[in-house]
Amino acid sequence: MSERNLVELHRRQAERLGPRPALRFKQYGIWHDITWEQYHFESLAAAAALVEGGVKPGDRVGIVAENSVDWLIADMAILAAGAINVPPHAPLTARQILYQLADAEIRFLFVSNRVQLDKILSVRSQLPPLRGIVVFDSSSVANEDNLLHWPAFRQRGRRALPGLSHELARREANLTSDDLATIMYTSGTTGNPKGVMLTHGNLLSNVLAVSERAGQRPGDVVLSWLPYTHIYARTVDHYSMLATGVLLCVAESAETLVQDLADVWPTHMASVPRFYEKVLALAGPRLRELFGPRVDWLSSGGAPLPPAVARAYLDAGVLVLQGYGLTETSPVISFNAKDAYKLETVGRPLPGVEVSIADDGEVLTRGPHVMKGYWKNPAATAEAIRDGWFHTGDLGELDADGFLKITGRKKELLVLSNGKKVVPSFLEGLMQSDPCIDQAVVHGEGRNYLTALIVPHWPNVRAALNHSTGDPSPESVCELLRRRIDTALSDVSPAEQVKKFVVVPHPFSVAADELTVSLKLRRNVVLTKYAQQLEALYTEGEPAA
Repeated sequence: MSERNLVELHRRQAERLGPRPALRFKQYGIWHDITWEQYHFESLAAAAALVEGGVKPGDRVGIVAENSVDWLIADMAILAAGAINVPPHAPLTARQILYQLADAEIRFLFVSNRVQLDKILSVRSQLPPLRGIVVFDSSSVANEDNLLHWPAFRQRGRRALPGLSHELARREANLTSDDLATIMYTSGTTGNPKGVMLTHGNLLSNVLAVSERAGQRPGDVVLSWLPYTHIYARTVDHYSMLATGVLLCVAESAETLVQDLADVWPTHMASVPRFYEKVLALAGPRLRELFGPRVDWLSSGGAPLPPAVARAYLDAGVLVLQGYGLTETSPVISFNAKDAYKLETVGRPLPGVEVSIADDGEVLTRGPHVMKGYWKNPAATAEAIRDGWFHTGDLGELDADGFLKITGRKKELLVLSNGKKVVPSFLEGLMQSDPCIDQAVVHGEGRNYLTALIVPHWPNVRAALNHSTGDPSPESVCELLRRRIDTALSDVSPAEQVKKFVVVPHPFSVAADELTVSLKLRRNVVLTKYAQQLEALYTEGEPAA
């Protein structure tokens, strides 16, 4: 393909496939189709409404919403207007969303419903550039001032489109491969995330390389359920369907996924290891039946897939292919193929993607998939991209056949089994700010929720429990710490909540080799020392949501 940007890719595919179904979604219990020509027209109409609302090329436009066909239309509308999509994760708190939207200086915003709208309204005074808010679910809001309802917004765009078609064509023609398509905020080593700048060229190159490796065709059916606020689903589901012409079925929700599978019978689906683990426990040898008769292969990313899980699926007649990447790499660096895979690896590098292993074992990559840089953060950009190579922070090795295996992580960042990334030091700092908590160590790499080791500040604990003499009961200490932890973490996302903890009676020390001489935590030493107690927190069963 010779397209220079995602907007051109969408238009040309709509011209090729016109009346064929492009998107399938469920509403009021019934599945509906949108054709390629309808999808393209509705995106242009919404783009026209954005232009009429004052959005200019290069402006940032936010989407705070769960997955839906509306999300996809809004995304393509933003790009067609020449603007840049900034999509915070829907479960984030108002304060977390505020940082991203304020940092990107968004001019327009789409929200899904009353819950998301209330978050925005609580911080709107701190978003001075924001000119308009569009609400997808108009039934959830009253006729409040300065709010635009999605049906009316799209109708306004349909009326304006004839007069703005030339302007939209001009904006598409002016979009180069170096122009930004999105800014995705990802966790770093401090409390505030960094804005990853991905260009049209970054995403196009990755889409085309993934499509070449995956071999999908217009007759295939993809069930899509991972959040579009992560670049994983944006690229391998949404943008890839623009290149391959597959039918993209938007799952009703994560909770209805098993029923959605039975309804859709997909040929392919992308997911995260935690989903495959849960389904394996649920279905066992009935895996093939659960995924339906048409399934060709499934893909896994976002976190390491245990080889035992991959083998169990293969034994049941369902091939799960693992890949690897980061937000900064658009995201796919490597991916297994149906005709060439090794279950214990993340596959060979994609076509056009270079991978090298540094002397210290760190995985490096370069190519058109590597981000333009971090938004308004040249120092972080220079640290991440050196001599043209992006430093992933992960450790790995390439075997004799060119397959990449990830062996560990160099940077301090936990990845849960659902792919959510967590910065432990940030959460530890929040908890240690409580006067009753002296030290905290967060744990949960590859797990489905976070746990922690908590060293109480005993004098303050006794004072809080009104125990001037003697030791309080373990139950009362745990109840107090539970409340304190919940309060300390009240402004972080659900994935960052500490669900269970172990009370460590004595502070970590240099003498026990738990701290360095400069009093920095030896994380691996501490976690290894308390591995048995931490493991028990997971074998006791999952906590209530």
